[in-house]
Amino acid sequence: MKALVLAGGSGTRLRPITHTSSKQLVPVANKPILFYGLESIAAAGITDVGVIVGSTAPEIEAAVGDGSAFGLNVTYIPQSEPLGLAHAVLIAQPFLGDDDFVMYLGDNFVLDGITDVVEEFRKDPRDAQVLLTRVDNPTAFGVAVTDDKGNILDLEEKPRTPRSDLAIAGVYLFTTAVHEAVRAIRPSARGELEITDALQWMIDQGMAIRSTVITGYWKDTGNVTDMLEVNRTLLERLQPSVDGYVDDESEIIGRVRIEPGAEVRRSRIVGPVIIGAGSVVSDSYVGPSTSVAENCRITHSEIEYSIVLRESSFDHIRRVAASLVGRNVKVTLAPGLPATHRLVIGDHGHVQLSS
Repeated sequence: MKALVLAGGSGTRLRPITHTSSKQLVPVANKPILFYGLESIAAAGITDVGVIVGSTAPEIEAAVGDGSAFGLNVTYIPQSEPLGLAHAVLIAQPFLGDDDFVMYLGDNFVLDGITDVVEEFRKDPRDAQVLLTRVDNPTAFGVAVTDDKGNILDLEEKPRTPRSDLAIAGVYLFTTAVHEAVRAIRPSARGELEITDALQWMIDQGMAIRSTVITGYWKDTGNVTDMLEVNRTLLERLQPSVDGYVDDESEIIGRVRIEPGAEVRRSRIVGPVIIGAGSVVSDSYVGPSTSVAENCRITHSEIEYSIVLRESSFDHIRRVAASLVGRNVKVTLAPGLPATHRLVIGDHGHVQLSS
């Protein structure tokens, strides 16, 4: 069995972060979201992986390399523009050959991995198998209708009046039957070859499509709110350790990891928190569910429930919460009176001010 990982796409819901960075490489708990998927694939015993890449290909390739760091053999498959998941399968056919495969969306997060479902598929393959999860807002997802045995009877893409609360969770397992399906369908109204259309074609042809409902934690990390929630969930499983320097005037409470080369001086850290290598926290408070990447500076500031990317700094900032802060960002206090906010904000930015 092989794997096909989708790491293209423009990440419009995470702008402005994704103007300069791949959405799959935005870190949660200080590790790119894409890496969790690759680790899950390796844990399931799959070694040959094709990675679909788009405009951010150089960044993805620099981060993942040949895959050996994950125990994988990675082949990169360029997609000129995001033309749909079924289009990704279509262009990957030379790599996939006659092998069964798992398709994994690179910005999805499945906490318990995919080992069990891959093993089930190996032992008892169907034409396709789809991971589903129950959601509160099925109108935002592709939704499946199943029978009492878990076979998928019908699929709807973002239905106005859903007949089910079972959303497609971004992990699919296929036999070679899918290749005929992706060649048979036509682009949707948004100009893409939809994987839901390919699956529906297979159902209409009488093929067997089995579902597995995820009982554990799953998130599509396509927006800031979900990214922060995944970060919180992972940090709650954090193994605490202090490999950096913490002075006697600082207080460390709960699950906190201080990575090598990091320093904490005259500060209070309340976990779950991770402070990345080379970062310095001084005269500050870092509260629960916060990950600070490498080489950051937090001075006379307060921050909680946030993700701070590498080489960013906060200086004399009273309170920051529920925020995603990009790389090389400087947040400082405006000098003098009257109190003034001086902002330089990129396209599609979102800033909330208390006054």
